[in-house]
Parts: sequence; structure tokens; C-alpha cells
Amino acid sequence: METPEYDLMDAAEESMWWYRALHRRLLDALDGVQGSVLDAGCGTGGFLARLKRDRADLTAVGVDAFAPAAKRAAAKSGCHTRCASLEALPFENNTFDAVVSADVLCHRSLDPERALGEIARVLRPGGRLILNLPAHEWLRSRHDARVHTARRSSARDLGRLLARCGYTQVRAAHWNALLLPLMVVERKVLASGPEGRSDVMPFHPWVDSLFFGVTEIERRLPRWFPAGGSVMATARRPQPLRHSSCGDDR
Repeated sequence: METPEYDLMDAAEESMWWYRALHRRLLDALDGVQGSVLDAGCGTGGFLARLKRDRADLTAVGVDAFAPAAKRAAAKSGCHTRCASLEALPFENNTFDAVVSADVLCHRSLDPERALGEIARVLRPGGRLILNLPAHEWLRSRHDARVHTARRSSARDLGRLLARCGYTQVRAAHWNALLLPLMVVERKVLASGPEGRSDVMPFHPWVDSLFFGVTEIERRLPRWFPAGGSVMATARRPQPLRHSSCGDDR
């Protein structure tokens, strides 16, 4: 990822409406989890800080492949972080009760199946995986280029990937659907071209509150939309972990 984009994300992730909406959904997906949680691809630590504040009962750990980001995450959240790739996680088998990974498996440096195999390895049997990814190739933006996004996913494709890697109880759905028309205008009209502005930016307070309020309305609706800006999935690690192309026991 380009360092200036990390700087933008670091400054925005505690206040910008999109990050607040994402973190709210990740917390919803962690409901009922007890024990330890790995933020796989923790970036500069916004969600780790949110976990520390709102789920102090959990032991939260972060890992990121970019050393400066992992260092920022530790300072911001007070959680233990490691610098490592998701394809070679520096943890023992069966370590975590849940793994959260937000907008990471889309990165061009990662093989999603290898990363999912490693995540399965460090999850305890029956542990919960929570993934968020950018949705729909036709929504590709300048921000995608700056954060080196190689692929955007549909709910169907993400569900199939998780099932192929042996995960069970897979549920995948689009979100940020009500604001999708505005996203299309922003990305394809206002910020088109290679020098278009990043999606990560400060908004006027009333605009930010309005957008967050729309995501909260959507959050209370039935969770099925044919399209949306993002796709979120939950799944369980099978008991026991089976050998597959997505990883094996070590």
C-alpha cells in the first residue's frame, strides 16, 4: 500500500462514517465470541482500538505485513501486534477463537486461498472467521489502486471461496447498499481518472452523520441486498481442520 494512503486511513478511521459503519458490523459479527481475536491485516489499528474500548473482555492481537502500520496499530490500540504476512502467520495452531480480516484478502500481494488456509490453521476448531472485502469489479476506484487492491468480490464468489477452503456455516452478504448510487457517482464521475482523489477523506460533519445514519438504517434491515459497496462473510473453521488446497495442519 502507498504510505500516503496509510496516513489518510490512520487519520480517518476513528471518525469517518465508513470506518465507523464497518467497525459496527464487525462488532455485530463478533457477538457471542469469547477469548482471543486476531485482527489479520490490522492496518494502523482502528478496529483494534475499537475492540479494546467496546470488547474489553476479548484478548485482541493484530498482525500486518507493513511494519510501520503494525507499529502504529500497537501505539493506537495498546494491543500486541506482529509484522507478518497472512500467508505465514507467526502463531501456533488453534490459537484464536475468532479471526477478523477487513479489506485484506483483496490485496495483490496475497493468495487468498493460502491466507485462508493459514487463518484456518490458527483458528481453534469451530472458531469464527469474519471477512470484509470490497464488492464488484465495476466499483474499482483510485483508492483501490493506491491500496493495491487486485480483486473485488461478490457475495456469491466469496461464499464459494470459503466453502472451497473447507469453512462451514458460511454466510456472505453485501452491505453499504443504500449509498451505492452515490458511490457510483463519486467513483465514476467526480473522481474518475488516474489522479482522482482518494475515497478516504474528511466529510463535513453533517454529511458524515447523514451517511452513517443511512448505514445504521440499513444495518437494521434484513441483510440481503443484490449489490453493495462491500461484502461481509462469517464462517466457521471445520472440526477437525481437513487437508485442502487452502492449508493444512502443521
